Amino acid sequence: MKKIGLRLIRTKFKLLTMLSKRKAAEKAFELFCTPIKQYNTKKPSVFGDAEKLYFKLHDLKVKGYMWGSGGKEKLLILHGFSSCAYKFHRFVMPLVEKGYEVYAFDAPAHGGSEGKTVNALIYSEMIEKINKKYGPFKSYIAHSFGGIGLSLAMENLPHNKQNKMVLIAPATETNTAVNTAFELLHISNGKVREEFDNIIFEKSGRPTEWFSINRAMKNIHASVLWVHDESDETTPLKDALKVKEQNYPNIEFMITKGLGHRKIYHDKIVQDKIFQFL
Repeated sequence: MKKIGLRLIRTKFKLLTMLSKRKAAEKAFELFCTPIKQYNTKKPSVFGDAEKLYFKLHDLKVKGYMWGSGGKEKLLILHGFSSCAYKFHRFVMPLVEKGYEVYAFDAPAHGGSEGKTVNALIYSEMIEKINKKYGPFKSYIAHSFGGIGLSLAMENLPHNKQNKMVLIAPATETNTAVNTAFELLHISNGKVREEFDNIIFEKSGRPTEWFSINRAMKNIHASVLWVHDESDETTPLKDALKVKEQNYPNIEFMITKGLGHRKIYHDKIVQDKIFQFL
């Protein structure tokens, strides 16, 4: 957000909080689920060669791509919040060359897909529907918000240790993401946060802390490569380290330095490690 726009939003929330804690929470939830579209990047040529895919989710058109038809195994790429499938163009051909049939989709409200808002449950529902329509998938690569969506979906999808998950800077704890958003918006009123959590429970039947990769990992049996950077300010390493402390036998961690939240999946050493793992 630009500084002027952010100051205006903060002022609006201050006034809204004075009028109604519930309405302030509802607006905060809407904003929390609304990606900032910034797809000025020229469409990579590999997407021109892809088979175009479409399906409906909650009456919204979801756009996808497929390469390497007839590959020995299927792999699904999942982008993060305010991102799109285009961002992972460098992964496509190396994966096809490894024998994968590669799929990538723009989540609702992202890229070429319809919608204005999205949340972790909708993202996980999308992944489950993609599996039913195009799967089953042997492997996954998920960045940031895609990581929590994938983790929730895997709890409902049949899988075993032969399945592979690459989690790149995943959004480990939703509580952390909400806290960060509230700090950014300068919302310090505890009643607003309480109403925000109530909204999540009303929509999902689950408390905010349930949306946690650490919690979900107890039900995930796939082999996992978890890549995270020390300087990641969007999905802080401290949340990932709490998972690492659990010593899950199916997770291999790769901790990088100086790559942050987005440069990490562009890094050649990281990419080579991912391709080796897969």
